[in-house]
Amino acid sequence: MLNAITRRTALSLVGTAAASLAARPAAAQNARTGRAIVGFPAGGTADSVTRLYVERLRASGIQMIVDNRPGAGGRIALETLKPLAADGSNLVLTPSGMLTIYPHLYTRSLRYDPVKDFTPVTPVCKFPFGLAVAARHPARTLAEFIAWAKTREAVDWAAPVPGSAPHFMGTELARLAGITMNHVPYRGSAPAATDLIGGTLQAVILPLGELTAFHRGGEARLLAVTSEARLPRLPDVPTFAESGFPAITGEEWYGIFLPAGAPAATVIALNQALVAAAATTEIRDALTRIDLTPYTLNPDDFRTRIAQELSDWGPIVAASGFRPDD
Repeated sequence: MLNAITRRTALSLVGTAAASLAARPAAAQNARTGRAIVGFPAGGTADSVTRLYVERLRASGIQMIVDNRPGAGGRIALETLKPLAADGSNLVLTPSGMLTIYPHLYTRSLRYDPVKDFTPVTPVCKFPFGLAVAARHPARTLAEFIAWAKTREAVDWAAPVPGSAPHFMGTELARLAGITMNHVPYRGSAPAATDLIGGTLQAVILPLGELTAFHRGGEARLLAVTSEARLPRLPDVPTFAESGFPAITGEEWYGIFLPAGAPAATVIALNQALVAAAATTEIRDALTRIDLTPYTLNPDDFRTRIAQELSDWGPIVAASGFRPDD
């Protein structure tokens, strides 16, 4: 989920970080190499963020390799981490929805408990979503889009994958605005964006970083973003709240987790290393280039946020009526 930037951008991002770190003095090496598991293919956003932080951890002497385990919308990565040793040598980077939304969807088939089976370390970055239409679409504002939608039997639209945060934001918009939106399932952001530009879809709600290039290039038009305030990089795009829909506000985060039972000292040490990494110019600039914002918490506050979001998503998922095929 939420894992598609271009491969060229991803490799450039990783290469820049690696080159910068290679020029630094080598840190003391750990006795063994750990695994950073990511539930999406190489070249996507989640993979790129993972590699960026892994390179920074290597510079501080924490040796890790990236282990891509794509499939099941990111669930396989968490299932892989669950039984592994909780000694700090295995971690996962995951979008928040795997822990806060999926438990409400896959009530029979989910093979992990989001609270009991993992040890939260810290989020590492966050990002909002954007609603976009193709440049040829007549609507130039969210209000105009809703008025247009009310003249149609249904609007074909897409989110990155069924059951993702933007999927439920779209269903909530349809409910609140009194329009009919027919969700077309996709396996990622890139094909949905391509079909929007090509005219197959009439709207998308995707991670903002997947849409900004099309918006600036004149191929698509962003009508609203889910952030709490307008973004400095997109001052012309209003928020959903400004446009009359304050309930459609929120950002997703990528977070780092260890298996359950990780020693407190290990968790604190890794948290401190990741917080320090997020504060570096290299990581801040690299994330900004793909419309991600560095974002960290201490482990206790991170656990609290997860619990709150898990609670918040329950009624939203229930109200949507969406039920995936378990």
